[in-house]
Amino acid sequence: MDHSSSPPTLLWFRRQLRVHDQPLLEVLNQDQPACGVYVLDPREHLAEFDGLARSGSNRMQFLLDSVEALRTGLAELGVELLVRVGEPESVLPELVEQLGANRLHFVEEPGPEERAMEQAVLARLGDRARSLPVETLLELDDPREFARGLGEVFSTFRRTAEKKMALGHVRPGVSSLTGAQRPNSVPLGSIPTLAELEMTPVASDPRGVLEFQGGESAALARLDDWIFKEDHLRRYKETRNGMLGSDYSSKFSPWLALGCLSPRFVASETLRYEEERVANDSTYWLRFELLWREFFRFYLLKHETRLFAAQGPLGIRLDWSDRSDHFEAWKSGRTGVPLVDANMRELAATGFMSNRGRQVVASFLSKNLDVDWRRGARWFEHSLIDYCPAANWGNWTYVAGVGADPRGFRGFDIARQARQYDPDGTYVAHWLPEELSNFHGEQRHAPWLHGGPAPIVSPETSLRAAQLRWNQAREHAEKHESYR
Repeated sequence: MDHSSSPPTLLWFRRQLRVHDQPLLEVLNQDQPACGVYVLDPREHLAEFDGLARSGSNRMQFLLDSVEALRTGLAELGVELLVRVGEPESVLPELVEQLGANRLHFVEEPGPEERAMEQAVLARLGDRARSLPVETLLELDDPREFARGLGEVFSTFRRTAEKKMALGHVRPGVSSLTGAQRPNSVPLGSIPTLAELEMTPVASDPRGVLEFQGGESAALARLDDWIFKEDHLRRYKETRNGMLGSDYSSKFSPWLALGCLSPRFVASETLRYEEERVANDSTYWLRFELLWREFFRFYLLKHETRLFAAQGPLGIRLDWSDRSDHFEAWKSGRTGVPLVDANMRELAATGFMSNRGRQVVASFLSKNLDVDWRRGARWFEHSLIDYCPAANWGNWTYVAGVGADPRGFRGFDIARQARQYDPDGTYVAHWLPEELSNFHGEQRHAPWLHGGPAPIVSPETSLRAAQLRWNQAREHAEKHESYR
């Protein structure tokens, strides 16, 4: 039988931009001709909220590099990747007809926006479109059913996952595939440039922690270097809260966010490291962090649009002063509080920020500056090369006090954070060299106490006011039975 003349299968790649551990490749029968497609949806990346595009240049460039790498990886297996810019519910049915495809396969995503898009595609293609379940780190038959019974705090989920559930198996790799015969009338499609998308070119900043390159090959190289060649996993738990340098944490998150790196594969590599070298708190802790990522994906599946509402899943309605000048100062790194400003300058310049930094700046915006946390979440969506809807919005609700946190009010004492994670001010001086040139050591974190300009709010006074506001809001929510 000439399989090359058989109707092809169209594989729609979304946030699984890789070949290894690839669920879409499991749907192919032996010698089944296949063709891949990636659709850049302007609504997802170019649409604006309050004059701000959903994707900024750093994030978009990392995505475009990752799509290019996927095209290369699939070509090495014998399959083409078509690229289109448009709305998937219009682009995909047209491609199915043009290619004469008998099936379109895709992996479901946990977000309500993505789910609506999936339903629109299914409505257009009927039984010619088939969805695969949401990708999970754990071995689950029905992720959506599991999410419906999810507890509201991470610790409950973690205990269940670690004691009663197995990590998902890494899917076997393939050495070759059968590529579909693409008609000459169907163009391959070029990957757009930032200029074509009317976006500002990315300028590499030597102050960044790492020269991030999108794509599967770069992801696998980083994993092998950081875990095995440089042996950093051994001390991960002790170093993970760092803010300066390339190796205090794995930096896997950008590749995980786009699916250039499989979370199952990362977990399996930590287990291999334990077998070959050492098992300790640090090797466990990387899997612990993967479980946090997994929890927020289930949390999004469960709460859907509530995760994006001002009162969050907990239903705590806060009355923000929401001053635009406060938000702009925060966004541009000009609040006068060096630990906040340094992190925000790093984010704007590189598209990345440490986990510790993210918690600090999110707390400062929503607590000290009394700005609606959703404005911060949108700025992170615009800026972060590792933007993931579940992790981003889940973490913001967590820090803002309207999401999954058993502690309730979570406000960071900036002075304490500075003493603990940047005691001599090396990090802040790295990103604020001019502002802090006349200060040394601990002085760098509170220059206003040593003759420097005052910050736009007092960190101590504003945090106490935030605690009072949150307590009152929770009391009101409990009284009206909206607190979950």
